[in-house]
Amino acid sequence: MSYAGTFGALLILFVILALASPNFLKFDNMMSILKQTTFNALLSTGMLLCLITAGIDLSVGAGETHVLMGPNGAGKSTLGRVIMGDPSYEVSSGSILFEGADITDLSPDKRSLAGIFLSYQAPVEVPGVPLYSFLRTICQMRPELKMNARTFRERVGEIAEQLDLDESFLTRELNVGFSGGEKKKLEMLQLLLLRPKLAILDETDSGLDVDALTIVSRGISVYLTSCSGSLLMITHNTRILERLDVDHTHVIVRGYMVAEGPGQLIEQIDREGFERYETILRAKEDSLPGGGE
Repeated sequence: MSYAGTFGALLILFVILALASPNFLKFDNMMSILKQTTFNALLSTGMLLCLITAGIDLSVGAGETHVLMGPNGAGKSTLGRVIMGDPSYEVSSGSILFEGADITDLSPDKRSLAGIFLSYQAPVEVPGVPLYSFLRTICQMRPELKMNARTFRERVGEIAEQLDLDESFLTRELNVGFSGGEKKKLEMLQLLLLRPKLAILDETDSGLDVDALTIVSRGISVYLTSCSGSLLMITHNTRILERLDVDHTHVIVRGYMVAEGPGQLIEQIDREGFERYETILRAKEDSLPGGGE
């Protein structure tokens, strides 16, 4: 996306949000947004690592459940954001194919409309934007999800009940004042409401207690059974994976895909950790010309 296109999209978004809520343009809210975006820009610049040059080959079939594991800082979240089209990252070589079409140059909103969903490890709070209005708007943007107000209200209520999410949350501002568990439940609500073809869940179990983990796991199971979608779970923890029927496991270390295998590979990682895979990567690096010097 060009800089002009990005600026234009942001300008349109600001106008929509300003019309939706008079609180959006308040000084404190604007400063909060500027601080958040500035921090993310700096962070993203530092994280543009070797993922682009590592030659990662990852294929997820229809209806499959894949798990991407690796130690902290391995590049797991970066890969998820690249698939989603985060403009902070540049794909300098290779391509991203979705349903046979090359989406490498598509903007994040177009990838979302195509059926890709990404849940962030730390969902951003958006003051001034009511949750219910946000959900209604994103559904209206998807032709296959358009429904009248009554049907939408009933559908959201059904999903909220499945997730033990009090419907009063729907009147609150998007993620504002939500606990970690409530934010994750909200992401599950969006997942079940949007019914994407590919769901990328980034550290969804991070910071959850046992009860919240059970509810989030239930949401994932409902998605897999009712939507027949594909799932890419990004994690370094095996807790939530105990409740999933995993088809393929991938291990990434420092931006390199060092191992792939069936779901049973998770049990080995749970016992031994990632040290052996870091050793595998060091051995590969040492075998290259000039390696080990």
